[in-house]
Amino acid sequence: MATVYQVNKGINKAIEFKGLKAQYIIYLALGLVILMLLFAGLYILGFHLVICLLVIGVLGGALFLTVFRLSHNYGEHGLLKVIAKRRIPRFLKSRTRATFLELKKTGKEVQNG
Repeated sequence: MATVYQVNKGINKAIEFKGLKAQYIIYLALGLVILMLLFAGLYILGFHLVICLLVIGVLGGALFLTVFRLSHNYGEHGLLKVIAKRRIPRFLKSRTRATFLELKKTGKEVQNG
């Protein structure tokens, strides 16, 4: 008896669902959960149902448009790279020479690159 195994050709590929790639699926899911909680909160506070539906509809549409635009513009890892690049300081300030003197004492050299 020969056993036939199917080969998964999508190994190491990012998950994609309806055009959303990788982490954007999670962003959309979390946004929808927050919108659902917001709807429940507004309804419990006594807002009229039509007002609740309009607010959630507008915010939901904005959420979908934003997440799909981010997924299309930045791709799988691009948004994380942009966020990481923003966190790199433009310059470093040192008000004392203590760090450099300590490096000199220990014999370590500052590497360029």
